[in-house]
Amino acid sequence: MADTYDLIVLGSGPGGYVAAIRAAQLGLKVAIVERELLGGICLNWGCIPTKALLRSAEVLHNMKHAKAYGLAAENVSADLPAVVARSRAVAKQLNQGVTHLMKKNKITVHMGMGTITAPGKLEVKGEKGVESLTAKHIIVATGARARDLPFAPADGKRIWTYRHAMTPPDMPTELLVIGSGAIGIEFASFYNDMGAKVTVVEMLDRIVPVEDADVSAFLEKSLKKQGMTILTGAGVEDLKADGKGVAAKIKTKDGKVAEQRFSHAIVAIGIVPNIQNIGLEKLGVKMDRGFIPIDGLCRTNVPGIWAIGDVAPAPWLAHKASHEGVIAAEAIAQALGNKDVHPHPMDKLNIPGCTYCHPQVASVGLTEAKAKEAGYEVKAGTFPFIGNGKAIALGEAEGFVKTVFDARTGELLGAHMVGAEVTELIHGYTVGKTAELVETDFINTVYPHPTLSEMMHEAVLSAYGRVLHI
Repeated sequence: MADTYDLIVLGSGPGGYVAAIRAAQLGLKVAIVERELLGGICLNWGCIPTKALLRSAEVLHNMKHAKAYGLAAENVSADLPAVVARSRAVAKQLNQGVTHLMKKNKITVHMGMGTITAPGKLEVKGEKGVESLTAKHIIVATGARARDLPFAPADGKRIWTYRHAMTPPDMPTELLVIGSGAIGIEFASFYNDMGAKVTVVEMLDRIVPVEDADVSAFLEKSLKKQGMTILTGAGVEDLKADGKGVAAKIKTKDGKVAEQRFSHAIVAIGIVPNIQNIGLEKLGVKMDRGFIPIDGLCRTNVPGIWAIGDVAPAPWLAHKASHEGVIAAEAIAQALGNKDVHPHPMDKLNIPGCTYCHPQVASVGLTEAKAKEAGYEVKAGTFPFIGNGKAIALGEAEGFVKTVFDARTGELLGAHMVGAEVTELIHGYTVGKTAELVETDFINTVYPHPTLSEMMHEAVLSAYGRVLHI
């Protein structure tokens, strides 16, 4: 006999386990299927453990610059195995937390490889053998994995993906980072602070290319000042590993190709969705370049099959996956007769993005260039960290906050930040965009002093010619 549920969630990452919890809160009988670890890649091998690593690097950086704060810290060094062990302990603690949440919400967990065998039917192959499950609705939340270079797959020894970079077999001396998105830049920042000589290669004309051009330019200048080599408009044409390191043929923007040696290389050129061998093709679920197209409520083209997170279209962010999980769970509950829930599609322009390098990067909405391309007449304002008392007191006077408004309506179109702790500030603008606030709402808000958040106020004032402290 098959176990029967209202909803089965395939995958337990930040999208899957949140969807399961929300569905259980709404009274649905829910099961979750996970092939490896509860919490998925984000919790165990992505967002959380990388932030633990970056925190260690940040503390090390501050200790090395203790003199600037009137302090003394001599013979400071890093113990890489201990740093990694702390990161893994943090991930383990949160994995146990998700296990607790499953029990608390009475969600049945089936560990094993799940395959959808027919509409509403799923088979799990695990330690218990083969289990048959049925449900009226199935959410696919199987996430994604790192994309390999076609000519140089990762070996975990000299050529790494993000997963290898989190548990390195040894400390790189000269590190090549291929790709300058969030993952690439975060690992470049971590290993640079840990003492490696880092080179970043980006095929586009600027690093963190999804960000505002002013942010990209500022970050590149800052990273170079920290000792990194940044090559934009460049590409790696060949990569070969041996016992001593890797040899990379790098084509620079002038068209010249030269071979360089590195101890290790990290490949951070994107992701591949985990959609293979889970039964989607047999059901006729449509794909678009490997990803699953969905509507505003996360429905696929096949009734009863839903998709969220990294298997669905961009942006591929944990918080986007979690929000989609809530939307899908509420839509399913509504479809099953719950008239008290009213799911709303998500506006992707209101999804913030964060990069936890040093200095940090955070943004939401349109860049100034994208706003102009969209036909807006814009008012843009910028306020530097050097004009903020709290930033100077912290010894973190590097960075700026930028706002982009619709000159006609006063609507906030986008906000862009680079500097200390900006990932903790961007939510203020995200709330404003979601609530459709206009410039007067921000101008008339009282911001506490002394805080970094005052720069958010000043950046709005700057866009309207009213800046006070610069």
